[in-house]
Amino acid sequence: MLHIQAEDPASLDAQLLMDELSAVLAHITGDSGRASFDPDDVRAANAAFVVARNNTGQAVGCGAFRPLGDGIAEIKRMYSRPGHQGVGSAILAHLEERARTLGYQTLWLETRKVNERAVGFYRARGFQTIDNYGKYVGNTKAICFGKQLG
Repeated sequence: MLHIQAEDPASLDAQLLMDELSAVLAHITGDSGRASFDPDDVRAANAAFVVARNNTGQAVGCGAFRPLGDGIAEIKRMYSRPGHQGVGSAILAHLEERARTLGYQTLWLETRKVNERAVGFYRARGFQTIDNYGKYVGNTKAICFGKQLG
């Protein structure tokens, strides 16, 4: 059984998960992604940071969203530890539902084209390629996705 709940991004388990994510991203893309995440962005009432725990209470994944613009939230720091099947999908579904509850109509996110696993993950869950936005405009290594929330 998987339990997903809000947690402060400064908690020990959240920090460990995000450190693992940063190491993986640095290996795949050459960039840890740390500079694109501000913990304060996901502490607001219209944002979320969650940790997924297995039935023994072990933290196995995390994810977040922050407000980006008119009805748009941006997915950040999605990660699931290797060997824990379905955790990423469960976290993403949880974040989508929470964003919908808060009145968001659309989710956006960015990943690197070279991160083929992430690109495939988001495409398989209904995200479609959109024009690069914000700081990713003109970045040929980046690929941005969007999804309308039903």
